[in-house]
Amino acid sequence: MTDQATDPPGAAMRQTRHVSTTTTSWPSLRVSDWTPTRETLHLWTQIVGKIRMAHAPLLNHWWQVTLYVSPRGLTTSTIPYRDGAFEIEFDFLDHRLEVRSSAGGTRSLPLRPMSVAEFYAQLLDLLGGLGIEARIRAHPNEVDPAIPFAEDHHHASYDGEAAALFWRQLLQANRVIGEFRSHFVGKVSPVHFFWGGMDLACTRFSGRSAPPHPGGVPNCGDWVMVEGYSRELSSCGFWPGGGEEGAFYSYAYPAPDGFADRPVGPDGAFYSTEFQQFLLPYEAARAAPDPDRAVAEFLHSTYAAAADLGQWDRAALEDDPFRWHGGRAG
Repeated sequence: MTDQATDPPGAAMRQTRHVSTTTTSWPSLRVSDWTPTRETLHLWTQIVGKIRMAHAPLLNHWWQVTLYVSPRGLTTSTIPYRDGAFEIEFDFLDHRLEVRSSAGGTRSLPLRPMSVAEFYAQLLDLLGGLGIEARIRAHPNEVDPAIPFAEDHHHASYDGEAAALFWRQLLQANRVIGEFRSHFVGKVSPVHFFWGGMDLACTRFSGRSAPPHPGGVPNCGDWVMVEGYSRELSSCGFWPGGGEEGAFYSYAYPAPDGFADRPVGPDGAFYSTEFQQFLLPYEAARAAPDPDRAVAEFLHSTYAAAADLGQWDRAALEDDPFRWHGGRAG
């Protein structure tokens, strides 16, 4: 991890001088140009996600802890609290963290260069002003070292332009993965943002149990992985790694024999022995004549590799999402 806490004023904005400033549908954002901001934002989302986790009952494979892509950024969606509810949203257009309560109260804090410790203290104060308790295990997961939030003055970068471009990447990934999700009528997760790995994911399930996951993820109990991977699955998503501008990924658990050797599309997709999954670099999708089609081909072909080799009952688990197209609506 890179220390940016002592950067001179304006350094955070200058670090993305090679980043595309356009608002095209598939924007360019080099991972190396926003790494300090990415690492800080990762930890901020962990704090917000842990607050959601503290107040929501367990749902399949930790689905209750995730964030969701919103029209302005990333949101917890509705969090139950006593006999009411609240919501926390990262607004990457106005660069504010917004908290809204069913009791009518609203609070916000500006998103700007600040340490994880300052962000954590300000958010707790903000929630306290709304009468909301936020007791969490105040240590990050799936990172090493895992500096307690209240003590982390190391990560303190926020480049608003980069954050907004990352959100626009997520917008495209969320839309295309959501369309892919619609072809499956078996058990399937929402398209949601896991703050542990900082990735947008969607997971399909065969309906069969899986062998216990071996764990081994940094600063994350093995029992967390056992719950997350308790059923046979094919998972896909997008995360800001695996390529110069991030990558779409797809893997199976347990991986069936021959999975890594299965041909998949489009051009540019490959199996990574380092990550033990198929990858499609974001820049390859972005540069394709039809990025939507390229990503869809990757998602469908890698799922087919898992489902065919794993002998899933595809006839029972899949259907045409346009099966009522042309019928009478409402």
